[in-house]
Amino acid sequence: MNYQPVLQETIRFIEDHLTDELTAAQIADYAGFSLYHFHRVFQTGTGMTAAEYIRNRRLARAAAMLRCTDEPIINIALDFQFGTQESFTRAFKKQYQLPPGQYRKLIGTILTEKGGEQMENQQGVKGWFLSGSHPFNYKIGVDTNVVHQGNRSGYLKSTTVQSGEEFATMMQQFKADKFLGKRVKLSAYMKTERVEHFAGLWMRIDNAAGDVLQFDNMSNRPITGNTNWNLYSIVLDVPETSSVISFGVILSNTGHVWMDSFKFAEVDRNVPTTNLEVTAQLLEEPVNLSFEDGLFTKEEA
Repeated sequence: MNYQPVLQETIRFIEDHLTDELTAAQIADYAGFSLYHFHRVFQTGTGMTAAEYIRNRRLARAAAMLRCTDEPIINIALDFQFGTQESFTRAFKKQYQLPPGQYRKLIGTILTEKGGEQMENQQGVKGWFLSGSHPFNYKIGVDTNVVHQGNRSGYLKSTTVQSGEEFATMMQQFKADKFLGKRVKLSAYMKTERVEHFAGLWMRIDNAAGDVLQFDNMSNRPITGNTNWNLYSIVLDVPETSSVISFGVILSNTGHVWMDSFKFAEVDRNVPTTNLEVTAQLLEEPVNLSFEDGLFTKEEA
């Protein structure tokens, strides 16, 4: 069974209630699962328990507030359901290796001095590059204010897009050797704002000649509009003849996409692939060689 839609809806519910009291039983009930089944599905899909996910997200939101606001630490602790400032400090220090007050003074200064706000104007993101139909109308960078976990997230956003046909991607490429003959799952957390057409993860498997062996860009399950952080995934086979794996985030038309915590994992054959089958009709013989038949009709196209 494909649990991805239920998992995404559950994460959406959690994200909307991070400042509320949440129990595993409440979330399992929302997902329509027994508590035991919910724990198994959530941990398999995210690699962590629901409690760990909620704690990590609350701490990440708290860290952003420490960096970007002057809100008292006790208020932040209580907003994110830590009963006392002491329990918040213990959890925060375990996650970020600094107590909240010191984190606010030190990390906030470091991020500002080493690029914090200026990162919005940087195109260089280690390991990533910008491509697409009109990459000059888009921008990539690192954001220290909108994060899923840790201190930073990546982003791709439109700047001077002129038409709906334009798109860009923030991407990487690497050798397929490690995954040859395996089924691979690419997952990442994404958040969107004002996405006009669509955004999504994408992954492509090519052979040495550059032929596409497997491909998915989430065009059949697009992300649009304003969405909170959620987990998305692509599953593709990597044939023995594969040479290069390309992947990234695509943004079509206008909008702003944040991404964090990309992960590659081998999965077994019981996990269905998301490969988009693109087949072309092979004609019995060549047609319209003199071009006298004109253009396609709407029905033929």
